[in-house]
Amino acid sequence: MPQLAPQLLASASIGQSVSSFFAAVGQFFADLESVHWGALALGLAFFGLNLTLRSRAFFNSLRAAYPASVIKWRRIWGAYFAAVGFNNVVPARGGDVIKLFLARSSIPGSSYPTVAAAFFVEAVFDVCVGVLVLIFAFTQGVFPKPPDFSKLNSFDISYLAAHFRFTLFLITVLAILALVTFAMLSVRARAFWTRMRQGLTILSDRPRYLREVASLQALGWLCRAAAFWFMLDAFRVGGSVTNVLLVFGVNQVAGAVPLTPGGAGVQQALLVKVFATSAPTAVVAAYSVGQQLAIAAFTALLGLGAVVFIFRFRSFKEVLHAGRASRDAEREAERAGVLLEDPY
Repeated sequence: MPQLAPQLLASASIGQSVSSFFAAVGQFFADLESVHWGALALGLAFFGLNLTLRSRAFFNSLRAAYPASVIKWRRIWGAYFAAVGFNNVVPARGGDVIKLFLARSSIPGSSYPTVAAAFFVEAVFDVCVGVLVLIFAFTQGVFPKPPDFSKLNSFDISYLAAHFRFTLFLITVLAILALVTFAMLSVRARAFWTRMRQGLTILSDRPRYLREVASLQALGWLCRAAAFWFMLDAFRVGGSVTNVLLVFGVNQVAGAVPLTPGGAGVQQALLVKVFATSAPTAVVAAYSVGQQLAIAAFTALLGLGAVVFIFRFRSFKEVLHAGRASRDAEREAERAGVLLEDPY
């Protein structure tokens, strides 16, 4: 009987999280008339501009890695939006696989390790900004401290916070699996590490990195700030520098727990807590869900459009199947010592 207690508590927590989410969805649709649609449209436009700037930074990283190849930015833009759109409607960041495949298939003679390494070029700037954002958020007195995450009305983050030993065990297992995977790859193919370094080429040229990547990411963060400002106004929470930075902090935490599409559950629970004194709970709940639904619909439509009209696939599912087939073919080619060009 004692062994059933944690399971019952977990089930109750999941049920409570789901009920809270759908209650917020109901509140959002009930308050549709009070949404400032002009501000929402501007917010989505700035959010799209943010992703466009980031896709250009990713394009520049790939161009530095493959200076002799002809790379079309339109395809990299499409791969970027397809990934974000998929991640906002499906959990576990499967969109990253889509971006990897579509970007790789857009560069003749490229390899998956090099394209994957180019992903991490963005992380250098994002991690620095993310740390500053979290420091600001935790010093404002409204952001819950990590030990209090277990009290949030979101199963994914509250469960991990409440079961600290399990969380440490999970992180340790994931780290060991990552190390083992890299070790196996290095043993099987020394070329793997050469290709990984190739993807980070732009980092070795600091002026070029600052000009072609970091500067675009900085502009992207500003556009993202403008997007959240307008969305806060659209849902009557109130746009301000402080509120935007708090939303950034919420997104940083939600991004670390990708168990729901776009970290929706974590975002809702944290936003309600963070803005408890800024607006009525019903308004904040409607904002948390409304913002996520608007961004998810906007990016999913643009992402699906890119998949269909740029890459000529009929669905995200078809892209995933093609990506798996392409990765298997590359593994076979590596065993045979042949560099395979993607047919897509």
